[in-house]
Amino acid sequence: MSVGKRLEGKTALITGAARGIGFEFAKAYLREGARVAIADINIERAREAVTQLGESAIAIEMDVTKQDSIDKAVEDAAKAFDGIDILINNAALFTAAPIAEITRQDYDRTFAVNVAGTLFTMQAVAKHMIARRKGGKIINMASQAGRRGEGLVAVYCATKAAVISLTQSAGLNLIGHGINVNAIAPGVVDGEHWDGVDAFFAKYENKAPGEKKKEVGASVPFGRMGRAEDLTGMAIFLATPEADYIVSQCFNVDGGQWMS
Repeated sequence: MSVGKRLEGKTALITGAARGIGFEFAKAYLREGARVAIADINIERAREAVTQLGESAIAIEMDVTKQDSIDKAVEDAAKAFDGIDILINNAALFTAAPIAEITRQDYDRTFAVNVAGTLFTMQAVAKHMIARRKGGKIINMASQAGRRGEGLVAVYCATKAAVISLTQSAGLNLIGHGINVNAIAPGVVDGEHWDGVDAFFAKYENKAPGEKKKEVGASVPFGRMGRAEDLTGMAIFLATPEADYIVSQCFNVDGGQWMS
């Protein structure tokens, strides 16, 4: 394994990878020598991403709210790459509303993607890894929102707290098979995602568009909002043999916003 190719010979399945943080993970993994399956509910967008990433990436259609879609995506990725070594559970939705305005529809949809999607994708890949008998690495995307409550973000916070808990339990259960399960908890990460977050706060806090985003960025001890590429170092590290003795942990990568 050459310097700068820490994932050479490894294969990864990344959900929600056609854009944003997942796309940055894919680029970073490819630079480190991995082959990557770009799994996304929008297959056209996934294919467009692959054209930018090159021949070591493939596009796979995947809806994490449907078990048959999860199973087929895992099967397709495993066949294409002769196995899956790494999973990043990145697909997620954000929502916000005061407690009095939360709807069951919004609750069900957000939990279906963020919690059930994470659990059953992790399960499908874990089954594959167990049968393959080569161990593996699973990385779940949590959030600083899962570390605390937020007045307008109850549902999203609860989903990310659940992701942290699932990571802890799955890590304890799967390490006996040589499968390390850990999580990354980003802080506020700039990009298309945060434009939507800002819109929620503009609505409920009566702020001008962009005002909440500016306030949040200024509050980060590091001095700015995070960028997707700020998360890639941890995502690479957790997938390497250097992280073999790390089990059931959730790592904050947030510019100093949360300490635990």
